[in-house]
Amino acid sequence: MESKTAHPARPMQELVLTALFAAIILLMAFTPLGLIDLPLIKATILHVPVIIGSVVLGPKRGAGLGALFGLVSLWKNTMAPSLLSFAFSPFVPLPGTDKGSLWALLICLVPRILTGAVPWFVFAGMSRLAKGRAWGRGAGFVLAGIAGAAVNTVLVMGLMGLVLGEAFAAAQGISHTLVSGAILSIMLANGIPEAIAAAVLCGAVCAGLDKARVIPNREQEEKA
Repeated sequence: MESKTAHPARPMQELVLTALFAAIILLMAFTPLGLIDLPLIKATILHVPVIIGSVVLGPKRGAGLGALFGLVSLWKNTMAPSLLSFAFSPFVPLPGTDKGSLWALLICLVPRILTGAVPWFVFAGMSRLAKGRAWGRGAGFVLAGIAGAAVNTVLVMGLMGLVLGEAFAAAQGISHTLVSGAILSIMLANGIPEAIAAAVLCGAVCAGLDKARVIPNREQEEKA
């Protein structure tokens, strides 16, 4: 049941918060706030409201917000493609061809859905380990941010190298044997700043929401 993994028995508040987080994702997506156009790939901080939404609302609604993140990425990469947009949209042709790949849907959607689900489990595990104490919840917020960002970066780039490695090599003009190193370089260049941003923003925003009692403390509720 959702009440065991999300905000307890407040369906209207959950609905309002879900709509609010979805609106923030869309606002960031269609303004310069969310997607940063780089020469190789579109770097993003759209994972931040997804991660915060996961911590506040639970893994199911978080996964839904992650799916929205993925759909936004699909749209942006289709309408304004960059060098690696073929990995995020089946409507963008693979290098040297006139056809896209359905693998792009896997890369675009699955990591983003998991980005919305995994952070809640990280936060909940840390909170339970600390028995609901403030320091444990604070650490959980930060670790949830790092985990969500890592899931997004590692799965997106890992899947790209795994299922579209040849296309990646062609786009980069490199040998297929160099794909792993190039993928790792992008992971580090994009992933570290994104993880730091997620840790800071999620830690700060979630701490404020926790003080406002927006995020349930199940451990303390079980003691009551």
